[in-house]
Amino acid sequence: MGFLGFWVKAMTTLALLGTAAILSIVIGIPLGIYCARRQRFYSMIRPIMDFMQTMPAFVFMIPVIAFFGTGKVAAVIITMIFGGTPVVRLTVLGLRGVPETIREAAIAYGASKWYLLRKVDLPLATPSILAGVNQTVMLSLAMVVVASLIGAKGLGQDVLEALQYANVGQGILAGIAILFVALILDRVVQGKKRV
Repeated sequence: MGFLGFWVKAMTTLALLGTAAILSIVIGIPLGIYCARRQRFYSMIRPIMDFMQTMPAFVFMIPVIAFFGTGKVAAVIITMIFGGTPVVRLTVLGLRGVPETIREAAIAYGASKWYLLRKVDLPLATPSILAGVNQTVMLSLAMVVVASLIGAKGLGQDVLEALQYANVGQGILAGIAILFVALILDRVVQGKKRV
C-alpha cells in the first residue's frame, strides 16, 4: 500500500473503520448478552435490527447527516448502524447454544450468575461471538466507499473519484488497497479465534 501511495489514506480508513467497529463491538456484545437472557427484550429489538440490516445505507444516511452533518462523525455512526447487528445476533445465538446440562452442572456446584456467565457461558459461546466480531468488521469495511460520499476521507474517496471520472486504474488500485486492509483485519480477528 505504501508503494502504491495509499498508506496515509489506508491509515485514515483503518482509523475510521476501527472506531466504528470497536464501538459496535463494545455496545453489541453486552447487548447480546442481555438479549440472550431476556427473550421479550430481544423480540422487541429484533425488528429494529432487521430494519438496520435491510434498509439501504443511503436511506438512513439522510437523518444521520441531518443531525450530525457530513464528515467523520456521521461516517462512524452510519458504519455502526450498518455493521453493528451481526455481533448482537451471533452473541445471542452463541449464548443460547450453550448446552443446558453444562449450565445446570455449574449451578449444582454453586456457581453464581456472574461466575456462570464468565466461566461457562462466554467461553463456550466465544466461537460464535468472534464470528459476529468478524462479520461486524467486514460489514464496516463495506461502508468505506459509502462513507466517502459524506466527506469521510480514506480509500473510499479514491474509489469515488475513479467512479466519477471513469479512471479504471485508480479504482482498481484503491480496490486492491481496500482488499489488503480487509485481509489484514480478517487475519487479526482469525488470529484471536485461535488463541
